[in-house]
Amino acid sequence: MAKIVIVGAGIGGIPMALEMKENARKEDEVVVIADTPTFHFVPSNPWVAVNWRKPEDLKVELAPMFKKKKIGFIQKKVTRFHPENNQVELADGEVVDYDFLIIATGPKLAFDEVPGLGPDGHTQSVCHVDHAGEAGENWNKFVEDPGPIIVGAAQGASCFGPAYEYMFIAETDLRQRKIRDKVKMTYVTSEPYIGHLGLGGVGDTKGMLESELRNKSINWICNAKIDKIEAGMMYVTEVDENGQEKKKHELPFKHSMILPAFKGVDALTGIEKLVNPRGFVIVDENQRNPTFKNVYSIGVCIAIPPLEQTPVPTGTPKTGYMIESMVTATAHNIRAELDGKQPKEKGTWNALCLADFGDSGVAFLAMPQIPPRNVQWASSGKWVHLAKIGYEKYFMRKVRKGISEPYYERLTLKMFGIMRLKG
Repeated sequence: MAKIVIVGAGIGGIPMALEMKENARKEDEVVVIADTPTFHFVPSNPWVAVNWRKPEDLKVELAPMFKKKKIGFIQKKVTRFHPENNQVELADGEVVDYDFLIIATGPKLAFDEVPGLGPDGHTQSVCHVDHAGEAGENWNKFVEDPGPIIVGAAQGASCFGPAYEYMFIAETDLRQRKIRDKVKMTYVTSEPYIGHLGLGGVGDTKGMLESELRNKSINWICNAKIDKIEAGMMYVTEVDENGQEKKKHELPFKHSMILPAFKGVDALTGIEKLVNPRGFVIVDENQRNPTFKNVYSIGVCIAIPPLEQTPVPTGTPKTGYMIESMVTATAHNIRAELDGKQPKEKGTWNALCLADFGDSGVAFLAMPQIPPRNVQWASSGKWVHLAKIGYEKYFMRKVRKGISEPYYERLTLKMFGIMRLKG
């Protein structure tokens, strides 16, 4: 019998637990450790931030679902990993032993790297459902007395899609309230150009997103480094293609949502040969740590080098399709090890993104995510908005029932169908 411990219960951790349970032997024990009693559906957080959803709409109680699937669940915070001893230390001092460990913690949000950034500072966040709930309360006050809005992503950020989504969803909400004319909107980003997305662009995302910004009368500043944020004022340095100062901006605002950079969670910090200097878990092509070979990792917490050097630092995103493929590869690799074989499965690392704009949206498909690619395609329209709603309903239903299914793979096949129809 083997004890397989999964730390984290998010977009990666939940599918990992379900798929690992399906692939493990009957005598093996699968245990999930998480510091929260609920799963929440992160992709819908931008809707929560303008009160199109309530935080409760996106949450699923974990204990009943795991009990039904015969998966152990420990609701406690992990304070330290001890890979040299095959142990995980919890906040109350308890130590959990494992035969295999899968780290799916997600990231730590590095608000502290920009003075004044984040919910404890002067900007909102959609990275966590509770942050999005606070942003929704702020939005209610804002629409009563509107003014300038700044949305974007700070230096070092790697997840740009939610920033674009929130910008356009907020713009749609303002139009529906008939107060759009009272709000100047500015998009501030570390990307070298609009639509870069940390991926060097996908298809014509540059042209498509620039066109959307122009059509919605939204200004933008690229190659932007946010120096500091004070109440009602953001100080930004715009640099040129060589990273040299080009222009200083002082941007007033009444409402702002800025995505932070990510780093590894505190429990991982400084563990030699397990994580890189930012605290992200080092993995090989099989999702396994090269030094501690019974430790696997999936999702946003793994180390992936930036796609390219940009004038202002940007990271590479870990998208849902990519994470899904990591999950499947890990489950099969651990089963191979349980059967006395060597792991050989690799994640496909494709990217499929549905970016909702409130009443339309942009979808893109990159296979693989990091260029050069075999397939890169982007399209826009109201169908993207409807597809995102369908995605939310499907994934939430899947989690509630404890069903493991490769949704992104299915959706990709549908994308290929749309591509063929469009010629």
